[in-house]
Amino acid sequence: QVQLVESGGGLVQAGGSLRLSCAASGIIFGSYDMDWYRQAPGNQRELVAAVTSGGSTNYADSVKGRFTISRDNTKKTVYLQMNSLKPEDTAVYYCHAALRRYGYWGQGTQVTVSS
Repeated sequence: QVQLVESGGGLVQAGGSLRLSCAASGIIFGSYDMDWYRQAPGNQRELVAAVTSGGSTNYADSVKGRFTISRDNTKKTVYLQMNSLKPEDTAVYYCHAALRRYGYWGQGTQVTVSS
């Protein structure tokens, strides 16, 4: 069975930092593109950052320059380093693993940024 287990969410003041982790099991991790999504109340779930199986990264414009996605294929873990956090970053953050038409989701972790 596939599991994506997230950690690292919490409450932080504006300008602060958090690092989210997502540990995968049940997949050949290195074959999957890994993504971070977020969803705030009343909003659609949006792609925040992605790292492909080949190591290419891309980011939503709203987080570019502040967030960094990385992966450790040995640890089967993807990270999202979030710096210079803003209140508008407040959302539930979800880990996602994708292999072509296959996709798996983590349980979500709450990130709250206070002003």
